[in-house]
Amino acid sequence: MASGTSRRSRHRRTEEGTGLVGSTAGILVFLVFLLLGVQVLFDLYARSAVTAAAFDAARVVAGTDAGATPAAEADAEATARHVLGRYGSGAEFRWAVDADAVALTVHVRSPSLVPALVARPLSLDTIDRTVRMRREHP
Repeated sequence: MASGTSRRSRHRRTEEGTGLVGSTAGILVFLVFLLLGVQVLFDLYARSAVTAAAFDAARVVAGTDAGATPAAEADAEATARHVLGRYGSGAEFRWAVDADAVALTVHVRSPSLVPALVARPLSLDTIDRTVRMRREHP
């Protein structure tokens, strides 16, 4: 009986901690997916906010009674920056105005919770939106 007891005790010693390793790996994978999910939610919200601000700015310039003047573009851009808050401080606005339409392209660097190695291929680090509006003519 002594030899049977020693085999069992040796077998128990070799399997100790295996549940801890598997659980730790599972929790790590769960946390990575949770972090990625939170980043995607932040990114979707930011894209929605940038699109809405760009749409409003282009609508204001397209409907300006005096025409799409640089002053109207500057006012619309200032309002969009204010609406975007922290995102608006680093936003780039490019206007293209012709006789029939106003196009506004907004480029924003989005803060990322995930490393750049993951964010860049998934396009989670930048937001680039173009909005086109027909101009109103009296």
